[in-house]
Amino acid sequence: MKYIISTLGCKVNQYETQAMEGFLNERGFERAVPGEIADAVIVNTCAVTAESGRKSRQTIRRLRDENPGAVLAVCGCYSQIEPDAVQAIGADVIFGAADREKLVDAVVKACREGEGTRDIDEPFKRREIERLPAGAVDHRTRAMLKIQDGCVNFCTYCIIPYTRGRLRSLPCDEAAKEAARLASEGYREIVLTGIEVASYGVDLPGKPGLADVIEAVAAACGDMRIRLGSLEPTVITEDFCRRLAATGKLCRHFHLSLQSGCDRTLKAMNRKYDTATFFEKTELLRKYFPGCALTGDLITGFPGETDADDKATSAFLFKCRFAAMHVFPYSRRPGTPADEMPDQCPKKVKEQRAHEQQRLCDSMHRDFLRSCVGQTLPVLFESEEDGFCTGHSDTYMPVKVKGTNLRGQLHNVAITEVSGDTLCGTVKI
Repeated sequence: MKYIISTLGCKVNQYETQAMEGFLNERGFERAVPGEIADAVIVNTCAVTAESGRKSRQTIRRLRDENPGAVLAVCGCYSQIEPDAVQAIGADVIFGAADREKLVDAVVKACREGEGTRDIDEPFKRREIERLPAGAVDHRTRAMLKIQDGCVNFCTYCIIPYTRGRLRSLPCDEAAKEAARLASEGYREIVLTGIEVASYGVDLPGKPGLADVIEAVAAACGDMRIRLGSLEPTVITEDFCRRLAATGKLCRHFHLSLQSGCDRTLKAMNRKYDTATFFEKTELLRKYFPGCALTGDLITGFPGETDADDKATSAFLFKCRFAAMHVFPYSRRPGTPADEMPDQCPKKVKEQRAHEQQRLCDSMHRDFLRSCVGQTLPVLFESEEDGFCTGHSDTYMPVKVKGTNLRGQLHNVAITEVSGDTLCGTVKI
């Protein structure tokens, strides 16, 4: 039997999708090639914004129409909070943001017996992290390991605490064991991901912190390098940076959840820092990881945001010298406090501000790329085409060199020029 899985949203969803693909493969299913009609379709949804929900519904309908007769399964954050809407679209198997292997078993049963399933749990009753095998589909060079799930920050714009539930962490010894296994399978990089990894360990005996699990993974992962997923800036301290730098394995790329460069807006968002604190964190990272790439997320047009607030954000972005930034116009998410706030910005204003902020961020991105010329960067090569190999530096910048048979290898590359959004150079032997 053939399957298709479509994934929307964050890297945690991507991680959970690769685990589901592994479960399907173990049960004798095969991934459908492009254009092939599938017997089973799984849509792993996102609900972080109203726009994410719309895209999830759109994807469900499209794949249903493209694969008539297929068992249609839907899981993830959107189906967790809107199971009735998913059922109305015609899903046969409906799960939320948990129990991925149980979902796969329900899909197999539906394919064989024609019996659908709806199984939506209560997120805040989840007590332990779901154990899913780490790795990557088709043995890619980079593997992901989910070390944490859940969030209790309750930012006013975000629905995720209500879909993912309380904080749950993978114990350090289990994370280390998974890292050792991935190293033995030939992976060269491991990405530690989660919904809110800064809160890692608060639910575990002894309350180990994020630095503890990173050190455990570093000790077990052989010559793999370690990359971190999105970080809340509150976790970044002098001790945290010192310990991570001492491992000698951490990639110099840090994705920080900024959201706004205006203190008034950050307070309205219920973020746990102000701009002065955030800037201190960027300086700490640059102290311990010289030349690091700092990236982030930005929401424009949050309720009550004024032109002056928007200008303050621009000035702060420039001060922080981000290497890249994901910019999103604020999207109302029913069920969140921000959806009920007064002074909602018009769509045109939100989009215009997003456009202008993205222009600034694109300019900073080009500046960062130009600053790499003349440097030697470690690059993990991932693909080959037309006599050129492409990979990512430790700062997560795409790098292209002339050559063949480099996939899965880690080499130092002398950067000689910038071509579009890609660094070009030569491998140093």
